[in-house]
Amino acid sequence: MIKEHQRVILTNDLAPEGLKAGDVGTVTHVHRGSEALEAEFLTLQGETAAITTVDVSSIRPVTLLDNILLPSKTTVM
Repeated sequence: MIKEHQRVILTNDLAPEGLKAGDVGTVTHVHRGSEALEAEFLTLQGETAAITTVDVSSIRPVTLLDNILLPSKTTVM
């Protein structure tokens, strides 16, 4: 069961919000019955990308096996 303040990962695109499968969000509210919830998705700069209602079938909890891969730093000469 997904709970408020839990981090989640989208399992499919949410085109109207501009979100893609793999985007990470934080649950801000679980609706009664737990079939849908509100989640906030942020950019890597910490800006809100979207706050939206998500069906629980479109997300999964973040696990210890999930990694966020960032490009390595490059040296500019």
